[in-house]
Amino acid sequence: MSNTGIVRRYELNLYRQYFDLVAAGRKRIEVRVRYPHLAGMAAGDTIRFRIKGTDETCDVRVLRVTAYDDFEALLDGEGPANVNPTAGREQQLANIRAIYPPEKEALGALAIEIERFAV
Repeated sequence: MSNTGIVRRYELNLYRQYFDLVAAGRKRIEVRVRYPHLAGMAAGDTIRFRIKGTDETCDVRVLRVTAYDDFEALLDGEGPANVNPTAGREQQLANIRAIYPPEKEALGALAIEIERFAV
């Protein structure tokens, strides 16, 4: 449960390739920039992922949130296969940095361990 004892629900967009991995239960770690609106995210919270511009959603439970200084440290700490089992470390780093420019990465990175809700 979060620090305040309140379970929060977040709504976040995902690209199709990552959404499909989450929906299949193959992606265990979601990577985000340490934005202020995510600062309070904690184990027990929930996330509804949505493919932007569609009604497709996937609900997950947050198991753990770990902060890192940058994306390289995150991939090394979490293991690339947990972030994206379909791509190697260098490809993932390139993909993440294509989404988040250097000024966003400078805010820090969050590794959000997730699990699909039982259906």
